[in-house]
Formats: sequence, C-alpha cells, structure tokens
Amino acid sequence: MDATALYRIADSYDHWFQRHYVKGKLSADPAYAAVAELIAGRPLPLLDIGCGIGLLGRYLQAQGLLTGYLGLDHDPRKIESGQRAMRQAGLDRTLQLRLADGASEQALRGHVAILDVLHYLPEAGQRALLANAARHLAPGGLLIIRNVLRERSWRYYFTRFSEFFLSASGWMRVGAQHYPSADELRTRLESAGLRVSMRPLHGRTPFDCYLLVAEKTA
Repeated sequence: MDATALYRIADSYDHWFQRHYVKGKLSADPAYAAVAELIAGRPLPLLDIGCGIGLLGRYLQAQGLLTGYLGLDHDPRKIESGQRAMRQAGLDRTLQLRLADGASEQALRGHVAILDVLHYLPEAGQRALLANAARHLAPGGLLIIRNVLRERSWRYYFTRFSEFFLSASGWMRVGAQHYPSADELRTRLESAGLRVSMRPLHGRTPFDCYLLVAEKTA
C-alpha cells in the first residue's frame, strides 16, 4: 500500500493512538496483502468475522478489490470506532460494520475472512464459528483464516506471552481460550467439504502465524 493511501486511512480514525496503530498495522502486517492476493480475480463480497475497527475492509477497498463488505465484531468499542472512521471517510454505505456474534446468520454469501480470532474462543465455539463461516461461502468462495497454531516452537510461546499482555491491557475483552492445532482445523474444514491449504505467515514479526485457505469448489 502506498504512503498516501496509508495516511488517508489512518487519518480517518479519531484518536492519535489508533492512527499510530493503523499506520503500523497496515504497513507491517502481512495478512492484508495475503488476503488481497487471494481474492484478486474472484469478485465476491467479503464477510469479515472479528473485523475490529475495519482495517481489512479499508485495505481491500483502497486496492479496489471489494464488491461488498460486512464486518462483524462483538466489541462495541471497536465497532463504534470503526463506524466513525467509515463515516469520516465517506465509506459508511460501502463498508458496513455490525455489532454481532461471529456465529450469527448473515445474508451475505461470498468470501469469509477470520483473522486472529479463533484462539479467543473455546473449542466448541471454534467449531460453531467455522461451521457458520462455511455456510456463508459462495461457490468459488474462499474461507481465509490467519491464526496462531498450537505447536512446539519459540514463536508459539512468544505469541502466548504477548496474548497475556493484550488481555491484561484491556485491548482484548477476553483472553485466549484454546489454541487449535493445524490438524484440528484441517479436519474440521475438510469435513465441511472444503479444500484446504496452509502456509506460514510470520512475515517480519516474531509471532506464530499461519494462513489457512479453504475453498468451496464451484
């Protein structure tokens, strides 16, 4: 993303801390570019579960890749902040943010993104969320998941340590509940009839991050 677009997005948020966070997140986090690359050439709406303040939608809209977007999050503070930024940017009709549980039924069918969400749910909640996400895929749609996976690595333990401080700071309303393994997620997605691929997405960060892509064949 070029600097002009980056600063334009950041400036629409109304708190200096958020503006600093947005600049750092969009410039350093590899997840946004990975999602953009995956959906390019696949013109479907996107359901963003655990959207936070709407950064994925803003990034993809700036890249001209969205035909529709709905972001869901259960944290009213983040939804309200994201909605204010959308209004400030004149995008509130284009990029919709809604206070809702990720397992709730929505009218949208297309691609689904779940970035850094699953480990904040218990195991049963993860099963329900993944099943709901699969139901929202259109033929040819992609379920794109970025998450820490349970494994024996220094990145995994560093990420768990960092998650403790996110929870203690109050940025996350709940702490991590269950770290899924790669086999857990692959089994659940394949049982839903999806074709699954997986690769590391650590980028230049020390965090344990993997990108899982599950496709609903046409």
